[in-house]
Amino acid sequence: SMTALKRRRSGERRRIGGPALLGLLSVMLLVAAGAACSMGAYPVPVGEVLGEVGRRLGLVSGAPLDPVGSSLLWEVRFPRVVLGVLVGGSLGAAGAAMQGMVRNPLAEPGVVGVSSGAALGGVAVIVFGISPFGAFTLPLAALAAGLATVALVAASARRDGRMEVVTLVLTGIAVNAFVGAVIGLLMFLSSDAELRGITFWTLGSLAQATWTKVGLVVPFAVAGLAAALAVSRQLDLLALGEAAARHLGVDVRRLQRTILFSVAALTAAAVAVSGQILFIGLVVPHLVRLAVGPGHRILLPASTLLGAVFLVVADLVARTIAAPAELPLGVLTALIGAPWFLVLLRRTRAGQGGWA
Repeated sequence: SMTALKRRRSGERRRIGGPALLGLLSVMLLVAAGAACSMGAYPVPVGEVLGEVGRRLGLVSGAPLDPVGSSLLWEVRFPRVVLGVLVGGSLGAAGAAMQGMVRNPLAEPGVVGVSSGAALGGVAVIVFGISPFGAFTLPLAALAAGLATVALVAASARRDGRMEVVTLVLTGIAVNAFVGAVIGLLMFLSSDAELRGITFWTLGSLAQATWTKVGLVVPFAVAGLAAALAVSRQLDLLALGEAAARHLGVDVRRLQRTILFSVAALTAAAVAVSGQILFIGLVVPHLVRLAVGPGHRILLPASTLLGAVFLVVADLVARTIAAPAELPLGVLTALIGAPWFLVLLRRTRAGQGGWA
């Protein structure tokens, strides 16, 4: 038809409906989680996995799984998969919120220093061997350092009560470079055993997943996502520019504070339990935007779901591809994410007719 021809000529793509995409991603997440719980050095059939969950919830009766399989699922696989869902979802949502705030698809949550700050907190605890809160010390220190870094970057980017986005990003880059140098210095001072612990923070892993860590992430993930969703309409208006958004009744300063809180809570909690996992916050929201367009009411939940799917699958590959060794998760996501980033860069540049 003529309309279809016009659409093809103008380079428009057919987009998926928002609810259809959310439904599809939910199914993909269930399939990915089922596969991740089932596969590994000790395979457990998917039926047994479902039966185990059903029995625990009192929905199914029947012969329980053997004790080894049961404890493997509840103490190793389930917390790992749930943590993967939380971390991947948090990074995907944080990326979408950050890109919306700075109005640039090439931004990612780590740009405000939250990832490197959290990693520094974790590394410092390992090197100085302080543990006033026992097993909680490390993730709590990482969380606190990540949030403190964002607060510092945001404070230095504020001028006359307004936050300048360019200054925010440039300050974040400078802080990231400085924190990276401090982490390098701490690695230089550390022993071999400490160096192995530090590698976890700089390369990312879900190998040390526990229900305690899941409990630590949940409140931050929920609060961060809820805050971003609450202002999704305002983020759409912000895309028109700060001045236009103000004329349409958006309190831009408050919106920026809300999004920074959201990105900080989502990213700091994720990094605190899994180390630095790169590129999810950059690539995932862009893929969703290609499928459903830029409206944040769908973009935010869809980026959360796709981030969760991506990380659960990446973690499954990381622990099975070189078994019994485990590939660092951050390495794998960067191997997949970096080529995507280059494609994204070329597309953005072509779309804008070259950099202005």
